[in-house]
This record gives sequence, structure tokens and C-alpha cells, in this order.
Amino acid sequence: MEDDILETIPLRDELLSLWAQASGMVADMLQPGWKLWQCFIILGLVLLAWVLRRLAGDAMTRWMRNQTGRPKWQLRWLVIVRNRLGLVIFALLGWAVFLVMREVTWPSRSYLIGLAATMGTAWMVVSFVARLVRNPFLRKIVTWGLWIYVTLFYLGVLDETRQLLNDLAIEFGTFRVSALGIVTALVAIGVLFAGARVLARTTASRISKNEDISPSMRVLVVKLVQIVLYVGAFFLGLKAVGFDLTGLAVLSGAIGVGLGFGLQKVVSNLVSGFIILLDKSIKPGDVITIGDTFGWINSLTARYVSITTRDGKEYLIPNEDLITGQVVNWSHSNSFVRLDIFFGTAYGDDPHLVRKVAIEAAVDTPRVLKSTPPVCHIVGFGDSSVDYILRFWIADPTQGLTNIRGNVYLALWDAFREAGISIPFPQREVRVLADAAGPQTPGD
Repeated sequence: MEDDILETIPLRDELLSLWAQASGMVADMLQPGWKLWQCFIILGLVLLAWVLRRLAGDAMTRWMRNQTGRPKWQLRWLVIVRNRLGLVIFALLGWAVFLVMREVTWPSRSYLIGLAATMGTAWMVVSFVARLVRNPFLRKIVTWGLWIYVTLFYLGVLDETRQLLNDLAIEFGTFRVSALGIVTALVAIGVLFAGARVLARTTASRISKNEDISPSMRVLVVKLVQIVLYVGAFFLGLKAVGFDLTGLAVLSGAIGVGLGFGLQKVVSNLVSGFIILLDKSIKPGDVITIGDTFGWINSLTARYVSITTRDGKEYLIPNEDLITGQVVNWSHSNSFVRLDIFFGTAYGDDPHLVRKVAIEAAVDTPRVLKSTPPVCHIVGFGDSSVDYILRFWIADPTQGLTNIRGNVYLALWDAFREAGISIPFPQREVRVLADAAGPQTPGD
């Protein structure tokens, strides 16, 4: 108990020291004299910057609406400048007042104004640099974190704040984690993750352009590179700030138990995704049918496969379903697909002529391969027609199957009308027979 009390004394002293220092700075600035006048000037500059920002921002918005011919990236940067116009105006006004006052009076009478102008400039630079972070949530974290850092740095209390965060710690035996260590770890991991992301994108772009690697192996290599880079960035970030990685053994064991009981489907989809990439059963660009879904594969991810149908719908099929279910891959070994259509003609039409006309009509239809000519055969004699099957090949199933069938049927219709071949339809003749003698009545 006494040890705990003694451990809290340095932390209390640090808090009291920071509070006393901040209170002294505020009391010193509020004393009558040039420091108080500088505070009033800074407040006036803030209000003036706010007014000018409203006026200039509205004028800039109206001007940008007329710039329809400019490239999108220029308009995007103009919007960024407009949103940060208040900081820009405050920094310009601050530096202008500081330079004028330094020339006409003592430097000490413009020190706080110069400090405010410096901090305003730093905040402005941070707000522009933070645009490099694309994620909005992470961008806010980076912006506020850098704003706090530059504020503490220019106020001269960075070392005291660092010591205070180092004293805010939790200890379990020999294990100690402080607020400073957590913040440092987050910053280090964030920087390493950003570098890993840039490197992963560059590597993925180069691998995707390599024609010597199959599409499925490209996806697998990209996924492995991403996993290695991100995992390496995480552990390097922890190691850089002094975390003992041997303590993660217990955590990894707990994660393994959790995966075994609660995340079976997730792990199954992950393993199935790697199996699909390794055995090359499907790859991006393949046309597949799974259940009632027919479409081509957009992308392969660790958990699912994205399939886009002809009507624009995108289905996310879990990898496990592709491993355990039946999948029709229309372009597994090659992209050649054979299609069959059925039709019938009247018994009075010459079947030899029908076959010849049908084949010629199919050959003249776009997308039907001429290298593998269509064939037409009689498959039966029906009640009202002679039944035929027409078989033809295509090499682009990604362009759709229903549309090419419809085009061939339409070509058959036109060719049959020109050749005088009729397509019969079932007819029924109903006869009503009456008894000529009629019914006999008693007494006749």
C-alpha cells in the first residue's frame, strides 16, 4: 500500500507542476501591459480572419462554380484551399502584424503575436499535409495529433507532457505499459503501416502487369506480400518502442482458441481462398455458374469471390461454397463454349434444305465461330414438326449467352422466311357429331 502511494507522488507532482506552469502563463499574460495587449490583438486577428474567411469563401465558391473547364484535380485542390481559408488568412495577418510591430516597437512587445503566427502557420501546413491520408477517420486522427504536437512544441511544454504521459502507466509485475509507450507505438505502427501500404500498392501494380505469372498466382502473391508487409509493420512498430514480443505468446494462444471455436467459417473461407488460388480452379475473368448465379469473376479476396452478372448485380460468394459446391467454369482451360438451340419445321419442308439454311444462318451471326463450324441434326419426329438441334461455338462467354442465342434464333427466323420454310405450331380440330335419327320417344 505504501509503495502504491509513493508511486503516485511523482505523477501528482508532475500534474501540479504543469498546472502551476499553465496558470502562471495565463496570469502573466493577463497582467496589464504589452502581453495583455498582444492577447487582444491575437483575438482581433482571429475575429478578422473569421469574417474575411466568410466573405472570401463565398466569393471563391461562386468563382469555382464558373470554372467548369478546369481539370478535376485543380477543382479539388481549390476546394481544399477554400476549406482552410481561415487558417491561411490568420497566418498571413499574424505575420504581417508581427513584422510591422517588430519594426516600430521592441521585439518583446510582439513575441506572442509571432508565436501565434508561427503556430497558425504550423496548423495550416498540418491541415494540408494530412490530405495525403485518404481515410477520413484516420485523417482526423493524424490532423489532431499533429496539431497537439506542434502546439506543445511551440509552447515549450513538450518535455513536461512527455514525462507526464510516461508516469501514467499500468504495471503487472515486471510488465509496464505507459500512456507515452502506447502513443509512441500507435505513431510508429501508423507510419510503418502507411509505408507498408505504399509498398504493397507498388508491388501489386508491378505483379499485376507481369504477364509471365498466371492471374490466380498474381492474386496469391499480392495477398502474401500484403500479409507479410502489414504483419511485419505491426511487430516492428511494437519492437521499436520496446514492447516485449514474447508476451504475445499467451495472446496468440487465446486467439488460436478463439479461431477454433468462434471463427470456424472465417478461417474456412480464408483457407479455401488460398486453395482456390493455388490449384488455379478459378481466376479473375473466368465465367462461372454456381447455383442459379451466372457471371464472370471480378476479384478474389481472402473471404469471398466477387461475381458480376449480365444484369449488373454483384454477388459475393464465400470461398467455402466454391470448394464444397459444384461450380461450372465456362472458361477453365479455354474460353470456347458450345451452345445448343432447338427448333422444329413442318413435315412438308425438305430436311436437307432446313439443315443447310440453319447452318448458314448461324455462321453469318456475329460472335459465332467459323473456325469450328456449326452443325445441325434431326433429333426426332414430333407430333406437329420435325425437331432439330443446332450446335455452334463461341469464344467470348463473358459477353453473355442469352443474347447470342437470341441472335441465332432471329437469324433462323429471317432465313426460314426467305427460304419458304415454315415453323409449325400445334393445331387441334374439334368435330361435333350429331345423331342423324335423333332420340326415340315412347308412342312413336
